Amino acid sequence: MENILNRLLKYPWLVLVVIFIISAGFFKVMKTNSRMETDLDKYMPQEHPAFVYSNQAEEWFDIKDGIIIAIENKDGIYNQGTIKKIKDLTKELQKMKEIEKGDVTSLYTADNIIGTEEGMDVKAFFKKVPKTAEALEDLRHKVRSNEMVFGRLVSTDEKVSIIIARIGDDVFSQEFYHRILALVKKYEGTEKLYVAGRPIVEGTMAYLGPRDMKRMVPIVILVIIVVLLLVLRSVKNAIFTLLVVLFSTVWTFGLMAALNIPIYALSTMIPVMLIAIGVADGIHLYSHLRLFLGENPDASKKEAIMDMIHGMWKPVVMTSVTTAVGFISLLTSQVYPIKYFGLFTAFGVMAAMLFSLVLIPAGIMVFGLPKRKKQKESTSRNKDRFAYSFADKIVKYKYPTIIAAIIIVVISIVGVGRVWINSSFLEKFEKDSDIVLTDKFINEHFGGTSTLNVVLEGKDKDSFKNPAILRTVDELQTEVENLAVVGNSFALSDYLKRMNKVMHADSAEYDRIPGSQDLVAQYLLLYEMSGDPENLWEVVDYDYKRANLTIQLKSDNSKAIKSAIAVIENYEQDFKSKKVEINYAGSGYKGLVFTDLILKGQILSLLMSLVIIVVLLTFMFRKLAIGLIGSVPIIITAVISFGIMGILDIPLSTTTALISSIAIGIGIDYAVHFIERYKIYALETGSKNLTIRLTMHHSGRAIVFNAVVVIAGFLVLLFSVFPPNRTLGALVSLNMFTSFLGTVTIMFLLLYRTNVYFLKNKQKKES
Repeated sequence: MENILNRLLKYPWLVLVVIFIISAGFFKVMKTNSRMETDLDKYMPQEHPAFVYSNQAEEWFDIKDGIIIAIENKDGIYNQGTIKKIKDLTKELQKMKEIEKGDVTSLYTADNIIGTEEGMDVKAFFKKVPKTAEALEDLRHKVRSNEMVFGRLVSTDEKVSIIIARIGDDVFSQEFYHRILALVKKYEGTEKLYVAGRPIVEGTMAYLGPRDMKRMVPIVILVIIVVLLLVLRSVKNAIFTLLVVLFSTVWTFGLMAALNIPIYALSTMIPVMLIAIGVADGIHLYSHLRLFLGENPDASKKEAIMDMIHGMWKPVVMTSVTTAVGFISLLTSQVYPIKYFGLFTAFGVMAAMLFSLVLIPAGIMVFGLPKRKKQKESTSRNKDRFAYSFADKIVKYKYPTIIAAIIIVVISIVGVGRVWINSSFLEKFEKDSDIVLTDKFINEHFGGTSTLNVVLEGKDKDSFKNPAILRTVDELQTEVENLAVVGNSFALSDYLKRMNKVMHADSAEYDRIPGSQDLVAQYLLLYEMSGDPENLWEVVDYDYKRANLTIQLKSDNSKAIKSAIAVIENYEQDFKSKKVEINYAGSGYKGLVFTDLILKGQILSLLMSLVIIVVLLTFMFRKLAIGLIGSVPIIITAVISFGIMGILDIPLSTTTALISSIAIGIGIDYAVHFIERYKIYALETGSKNLTIRLTMHHSGRAIVFNAVVVIAGFLVLLFSVFPPNRTLGALVSLNMFTSFLGTVTIMFLLLYRTNVYFLKNKQKKES
C-alpha cells in the first residue's frame, strides 16, 4: 500500500486532474438521476409475510390511504356557500386522473340508508345544493339522524365537514401533491380548509427533505471550515481536508443515482455524516505532519510526505475499514432506508480514505508544505506538559475513574430497558408545524387520520351473515372505541345496525345487529339492490367469508396501534370459537411491523458490528486482548447512548436507529489511532510511563481535534427542520464525546494495566 501511494505521488498533477474529472462525472449523474422516495411501502421488504398478506387484503377490500380535506365554517356548514364548496371540490377531485371517481367520499357522495313504505332505499343526501333555509334544515336533519355519517363526515358541532380522496400507492407524486395543495387553497375564503392524511404527510416529507439537505450542507461546510481553520491553522490544509469530504459526498450520491437507488428522508443526512466523519483522516495526517516538521524543521517536502504516509497510512486504512464496518452492519436491517444508508455511507467513508491518502499528499506536492510557524519553546513545553500531566493523573486516579464509569453504565443500563420504537411519520415534524396542527385539528373533530385494518376470516361461506359473529365484531368495536387514541371504527356491523334501525321506523331500540341470519341476508340483499354494492365490498367480500374492520386512530405512533391491537387480541379466543381468524392489514399495521424490523435490525447490526470490530482489531494488532480492549469504549458509548434515550423517552426510529452504528463506526477511530501509536512507542521505548505520555501527546491531541470537528459537524443537525435529525445530532455528538473520553481514560487504563506490548520487555526499567 505504501509503495503504491509513493508511486502515485510521482504524478501529483495527474492524480488531482483524474479525481476532479471522475468527481465531475458523478456530479452530473447525481444531478440528473437523483429522486426522492417517501412511500412507506417502498421502505419495506415486500416479501415479508406480513406485507404479502396486507397487500392481498388491500386487493380484497380496496384498502387505500386517503387524502383528507376538512372544510371549516365557524358559523356552521349548513349554508349554501359551504355546501356548494363541498360539492364542487368533490367533483374536482373526482376529475383528477390520479383519483378514481368512486374513491372520493364526502357529504355529496355519501349514501343515506333510509326506510320506506316499500322497504329500504339508498339515496344521496343531496344532488342539488339546497338554497332555502328549509332545505338546509332538512339536510341537517338527515345527517344528524344517520350515525354512519354524523361524526364521521360532519363533525358533531356541525362546523366542519371532510372529503376523503383515496389513492393508490403508485400514483402519488410531488407534482400531484402540489396540485392538491393548490386546489385546496383555491377554495379558501369564508371557510378555512385543512389537508391531512398519510399521502400528504409523505408528500410534505418529500418536499422538505431535499430542502433541509440543501440548507444543512452549507451550514455544515461553514462550521467545518471554521473549526478546521482553528484546528489546522492553515487555509491550505483546511481546503484540501474539505475537498476530501466534498468529493466523497459527490461520489456517494453519484453512485446512488447511477444504481437508481432513491434518496430517502434518512439519506439526506449522508452529506452531514461524511463531512463530519471524513475530516478525521485529514486531521490525523496533518497533525502527524506538524509534529514531524516540529521535530525536523529542515526536512524537505518529499521527506515530510514520505514520513506522513509511512507513519499514518496503516491507522488511516484501519480506522476507515472499522468505520465502514460499523455502517455495513446496517445491511442486516430489512428496512431499505437504513440498509442503503449503511451501504452508501460505508462507501463514502472508504472514498474519503482514498482521497485522504492520495489527494492530501498530492496537494502538498503541488502546492507545497503548510507554512512552518515557529512555536515558542514555552508554548510547546506547556502543551507537552499538559499531555504528560493528563496521562499521569489518569493513572493516579484510576480507581475513581473506573468507579465513575461503572456508576454511569449501571444507570444507563436501567434506561436501556425503557427504550421504545416508533415508526410515526407525523412525529418527524415540529409540533407546531402546519402538517401536525392540521392533523391535530382533524383528529379533534373526527375519528382520526390514521387507520388500522383488522381482517377477519371465517372458515365457511356466509360466515359474516351469522348474527353471533357480527355481534362479537360490534362488541369489539365498542370496546376499542373506549380507547382515547381511537376515534371511530367501521365494519359490516355498522351497515346492518343502520338497516335494522331504519326498517323499524328509526327506533333507537333497533340500533343493533338483527336477530337472525335470514334477516341479515334479507337486509344485505335489499342494500345490494337499492344502493351501491361497491361500498359494501370495502367491508366484506362477495362470499361473506372475510370482513374488514377499519379502526381510526388519532395518532400514527406505535404505542397507539399497539394499544388497539391489545384490545383486539382479547377477542381472539371468542372469534376462534366461532371459527374466525384475526389478521391485520393496511398502512397502520405495516408501520407496526416496520418498528419490529427496526428493532431486529438494530440488535443484529449492533452485535454483528461489535463482533467484527473485535475480530478486525485482533487481526490488525495480532492480539485478542487488543481486540477486546479496543471495543470497550464503543460498548460503553452504545450503552450510555441507549440509556439516555430511555431516560429521556426518545424512541428508536428510522433515524435514531443509526445511533449504535454511528457510535461504533466513528468511535472506533479513536481507539485504533491510540492503540497504533501506543504500540509504536511501547516497542521503541520499552517504558510504560514514557509510552503513555508520548501516546497522549501524539494521538491524544489528534483525537481531541478529531472529536471537536466531528462534534461540531453533527451539532449542525440541531438546525434541521426534522426533530429526529436534531435528536440524532445531539446524541451522536454526545457519543463522540463519550467515545473520546472512554478512549483516553478507560481504554487507556486497560492498556496500561494489562502490560500489553510490555510482556517481552520486563527486563527494561520503568522510567
